[in-house]
Amino acid sequence: MNDNEEKPVTIITGRVWRESGAGSEGVHIMLLAPDDDTAVRMALEALAQEGYAEAELDQIGEMEGAPDEEPHLSAWQSATEGEIAIVTFDEPV
Repeated sequence: MNDNEEKPVTIITGRVWRESGAGSEGVHIMLLAPDDDTAVRMALEALAQEGYAEAELDQIGEMEGAPDEEPHLSAWQSATEGEIAIVTFDEPV
């Protein structure tokens, strides 16, 4: 990869809890990181800064281009600009 190529956005999926024992929310975290270990560490630090008490991360991978729909499109754009984007959603019952 040369400097002119876009770095792939890493996506991490899982669940988060605002308080221990409370209901969980689904989460998608998008960021740029040099490797998976760094991505997980950065994601956990960002979640802690946002006030999440617990996190259970399930999968990690690289996105192949921009998503089609919001809120993921804005999150992907933020990640390409160096931010750590956190998208939460209600989990299906």
